[in-house]
Amino acid sequence: MNSSKLQSTLMKWLMPIANKVEQQKHLQAIKDGMIAIVPIIIIGSFFILPIAFMNVFQSGPIHEFFANHIDKLTYPDKFTNGLLSIYAAFFIADSLAKKYGMQSAQYGITAVITHVIMSGVITENGLDMTYLGAQGLFVSIISAIVTVEVTRFMINKKMVVRLPDSVPQMVGDSFSNLFPMIVNILIGSTIAILSTSLGDVAFPQVIMNVLAPAISSMDSLPSLLIVIFLTQFLWFFGLHGPAITSAVWAPFAITYQAENIANFASGADVTHIFTFGLYYNILQVSGSGLTLGLVLLMMRSKAKNLNAIGKVSIIPSLFGINEPLIFGAPILLNPFMFIPFVFGPLIVTALTYFGMTSGFIGMPIANPPGFLPPGVGAFLMTLD
Repeated sequence: MNSSKLQSTLMKWLMPIANKVEQQKHLQAIKDGMIAIVPIIIIGSFFILPIAFMNVFQSGPIHEFFANHIDKLTYPDKFTNGLLSIYAAFFIADSLAKKYGMQSAQYGITAVITHVIMSGVITENGLDMTYLGAQGLFVSIISAIVTVEVTRFMINKKMVVRLPDSVPQMVGDSFSNLFPMIVNILIGSTIAILSTSLGDVAFPQVIMNVLAPAISSMDSLPSLLIVIFLTQFLWFFGLHGPAITSAVWAPFAITYQAENIANFASGADVTHIFTFGLYYNILQVSGSGLTLGLVLLMMRSKAKNLNAIGKVSIIPSLFGINEPLIFGAPILLNPFMFIPFVFGPLIVTALTYFGMTSGFIGMPIANPPGFLPPGVGAFLMTLD
């Protein structure tokens, strides 16, 4: 089979699958919602840095200062990463509602209420917020989708309060969401009560027990290699790899990231490797395919067109944007580029995985902003 025939065959089979994933409203809402909470994780990460500084200085006045004030210095982390699933529930529900043409923020608020009911645990001392952080992220997906779908069903069946058009929109939205909110709260309460009564555990723990095989397998080397391979493979044929594959892996990677941050802040072991920060600051640094080396070589090329593309691409590549190179070289559908572009990142992925599991490199304990120059994000992510 020649090259053009192979390309047309792969495009024939890949395009429908990729389009299905991109058009699947629930997957895209989950991805959008999870990515929306990344800035919150980044902010929370900054406020656990005092713990790292305290660990660097094992004794002396600097250590004593951090040790004596660590609760105050890390205080915002409890309300960012510590309540992360609440924010995820809102953003996922809001995104899904908008995809259905339901524009009111009321649906996001309903999802938050439902999620807190399903994930909060009432104790003698008040509300236990253990499952409102990273451990409740998968429940936030459930609460958001259920809330929007129940609300949409009731709207379609006209099971809502409708006020005259003369009423201000905010008031009208509030009353139209009244019955759906009641139904969603009853559903969330029923699930929470059944979980604690029959299983003697909180609902988020039930979900984590069910998803345990999938959660653990996503943090393995084979899973990392599959994610990176599919991302590069799709890119090679002109399909935006990260936009398609992240619908599946982003919820896991962001959950792992939040758990690592929470464990580091509490002094527990940091165990996860596949995090959102790892993906963008090491596995895809300088853009999909790790193309910074190619840019540097092209800048030295005697071919005028390659030299020009290299010079144009160098600044964007330093900040993780390599579309000028992918489309300009071009890398797309270029048989000479297939092996290094698709399989090169797999080598880096394997080296990174073994480096972290062996203890040679520190695990991700923070989530730095994306699109930082090579090395900068990796250092901020691991402080190693």
